[in-house]
Amino acid sequence: MIVGGLGFPVAFELLRSWRRPGRWSVLTRITVGVTGVLLVGGTLVFLATEWRNPRTLGALDDSGKLLAGFFTAVMPRTAGFNSLDLAEMYPTSWLATDLLMFIGGGSAGTAGGIKVTTFGLLAFVIWAEMRGEREVHVGHRRLTDAVQRQAISISLVSIALVAVSTYVLLALTPHSLDRVLFEVVSAFGTAGLSTGITADVTPAGQMLLTLLMFIGRTGPLTLGSALALKDRVRHYQLPEERVIVG
Repeated sequence: MIVGGLGFPVAFELLRSWRRPGRWSVLTRITVGVTGVLLVGGTLVFLATEWRNPRTLGALDDSGKLLAGFFTAVMPRTAGFNSLDLAEMYPTSWLATDLLMFIGGGSAGTAGGIKVTTFGLLAFVIWAEMRGEREVHVGHRRLTDAVQRQAISISLVSIALVAVSTYVLLALTPHSLDRVLFEVVSAFGTAGLSTGITADVTPAGQMLLTLLMFIGRTGPLTLGSALALKDRVRHYQLPEERVIVG
């Protein structure tokens, strides 16, 4: 579960130099940092939302609530187990779970999603843009334009895939948007979680979810590798023009 959540390269580097964080690579720093934020933030969100829900955390004592809240924040990004009845959670908790499943775990690991590295890179790109900086820095390292484009491309393609699949599944089933979105994101992130409607989905809908599982498991990795290996050199430059954005 730990290796799947952090990714094999990061897990190996942590085992090799866990006492020397100053020597960690940018990949390890982003993965560990974003993972920590997601774990803490996810736990706080689930505790705040489900604390008084008698069908989930409300039935536990305080220590049990803390443990179950942390467990619920970890599982959507790694193993996909659940200790609480997801069908009895509030829709706000489903939305938080959707976000965790969509982000997923570490690069080159067994977890699904767009990966925490991609999510972290996007955060640094946005921060640099808000500060008006022309280059994106992580610690004492500069991110190349190619890496930034790869992160943006993977994220936008994944969002489009989830949006289209949600629309199609909504047309194939009578269930509400929040439940359908949960099923779609869970399939894309290969999380294995469900609000309990999978068995009620039509055969066509189940085929769609199966295809999503395959694409979600191989798609981001394949797309990322293809973008990294594809290096087309243009021997001329076109005139530059500014376009209004926003």
